[in-house]
Amino acid sequence: SFRTIGFKETEGCQMTSLSVLLFGSIASKYQDSFTFLRPVLVKADMKMPLNVYVSFIFFSAFMIFIVSLSVTIFLSLFVFTSIFAKILAPVLAPIVVPAFCFLVFMLYPFSRASTRKKNIETNLPFVLTHMGSIAESGIPPYYIFRLIGNFDEYGDIAKEFRKIQRNMEVYGIDPLTAIRAVSERSPSEMFKQVLMGFVTTTESGGNIKTFLKSAGDQALFEWRTRREKFLRQLEAYSEMYTGLMVAAPLFLISLFIVMGMISPTLGGFSILDLTKFSVYLLVPIMNIAFLLFLRGVEVEI
Repeated sequence: SFRTIGFKETEGCQMTSLSVLLFGSIASKYQDSFTFLRPVLVKADMKMPLNVYVSFIFFSAFMIFIVSLSVTIFLSLFVFTSIFAKILAPVLAPIVVPAFCFLVFMLYPFSRASTRKKNIETNLPFVLTHMGSIAESGIPPYYIFRLIGNFDEYGDIAKEFRKIQRNMEVYGIDPLTAIRAVSERSPSEMFKQVLMGFVTTTESGGNIKTFLKSAGDQALFEWRTRREKFLRQLEAYSEMYTGLMVAAPLFLISLFIVMGMISPTLGGFSILDLTKFSVYLLVPIMNIAFLLFLRGVEVEI
């Protein structure tokens, strides 16, 4: 049953249940080809067994195939006038669009794990500083996780600390084992080292206050270093943006205007169509790509 595979913990349970019902056997057959997704699903905190997620990928691609095929057939019958478009669209769209959908769902766990990693490492210096302050007050170390877990402002770290608290209070796992279990599923190697350092310090009888202060100072220093490096890189990115996204399009449009005075076409294409393509499609795509690039390399505050 769906309950035995942890189905009740998945998101969108009705859709995933239908996915398993229709494509569960296919997913089980080809599951070995998707084993690389298993650790990524864990790090992405997606509470979904591998066979269920693979079933969901197949189901989504199949539904997109049906929709794209139906839409392109309708457009071919009632909208498209070119014989080339009438024949090519119903053939290519049902292949390209589901393949793109399949690729997106394959990459989504990686994206989600990367987002969690960035969120954890952004908040880690401030969490460690907070933990050190709490430890200075003499509160037992394991109560620190409960207190920090109540601060939703710390994002995914608060969620990880609530998992440690759940492991201890609900499942009855001893504190050190609970911390190890969470560290092994963390997408951030830096956060994992902090948790394992906490465990090692406790087992060796070390001073937790000293460890937290040292780890907090080091994490804060590394965060400041990354931030300063990113700010310096922004100077180069701004010059790149000015050259590629501002000056180059203006030069290109000016070139098209001059060429339009000489000849109305270029390589069989109308100069006006090339100008529209550059202004309405090429330039926006370049700007969006540049924004996504900045989003990927930025250091969050």
